[in-house]
Amino acid sequence: MYLTTFVIAFLISVLATPLTIKLGRRWGIVDRPDERRQHRGEISRLGGLALFVSFVGTGVLIFGLSLAGWWEPIGAEDFKLLTGVLLGSVFIFAFGIWDDFFDLSPGTQFFAQFLVALVAIFFDIIVQRVTLPVVGLTIFPGWITYPLTIFWVMGMINTVNWLDGLDGLAAGVVAIASLLFAIHAYRLGQFTVALFPLALAAACLGFLPYNFHPARVFMGGGSMLLGYAVASLSILAPAKVATALLVLGIPIVDVAWLIIQRWRRRGNPAQSGRDHLHYRLFDLGLGQRQIVGLYYTFCAAFGMMALLIADRFFKLIALAMLGALTLTLLWWLSRNGRKTQ
Repeated sequence: MYLTTFVIAFLISVLATPLTIKLGRRWGIVDRPDERRQHRGEISRLGGLALFVSFVGTGVLIFGLSLAGWWEPIGAEDFKLLTGVLLGSVFIFAFGIWDDFFDLSPGTQFFAQFLVALVAIFFDIIVQRVTLPVVGLTIFPGWITYPLTIFWVMGMINTVNWLDGLDGLAAGVVAIASLLFAIHAYRLGQFTVALFPLALAAACLGFLPYNFHPARVFMGGGSMLLGYAVASLSILAPAKVATALLVLGIPIVDVAWLIIQRWRRRGNPAQSGRDHLHYRLFDLGLGQRQIVGLYYTFCAAFGMMALLIADRFFKLIALAMLGALTLTLLWWLSRNGRKTQ
């Protein structure tokens, strides 16, 4: 089941991505070089379509094979949760395509993210049971659970969306996170659930050969699809939120830092710019592949900690270390940038 799922999702992504390159150019859905994107020529940003077809298509196939009796049956609870993952993915991707065509305002994007968070809640994809240091297993009441779920889904969508700044960065980090989610779900006995992050990882890995520097295609609105998929899959089992925080700790801290700094400068927190950590490292002189490689290394290392370290206190220490290191680097880069101006 696992090998078949991976191979199918990977092949769909590998075969579909070249088609999105042609379609993007034909329909004029392309990125041109600017202050943020320093590539050469026009590059299709319709690559998210390949990610969508691969991930959602494989998910639908899993449902079909299970209902036909060819694979293990899906329990009623998992069926509802995974339906929420797929339907939410359809909704946010449809909006992402709309955004690719019409370049919608940040306010419209946030509203769509809010709606897809409600889709997750409708299918019981909620942050309700968490294991906290000292306290242990905690079950949140509804007045905490639902706002926290909305915050988590919207925050993860924007984290991945903002991470999509250098070639191969977002797709590679999501692939690492998804593989770790799959391992974690399998270890918890969620054998069917594990197939979905595995399919997401395969979709990203099939897309990467075309998206790695120098990129031949960008994912465009597909970044919001990946963000929702990561957000929803990370809360389908206990302790996967901790895994997501450790894997995506660097981009999460980067997003929080940017929002605070832009508010301090009375700027628009939702406005795109070159003040992200990966852009600052690029402006410092590091190459795109070097920066992406560093992200991959740190995300994989801290993600493995979440799987290998059972004690929640040590996980908290690792998360605090990661946050402190990222904040220190952002502070140093911020000061260095001011001195060179």
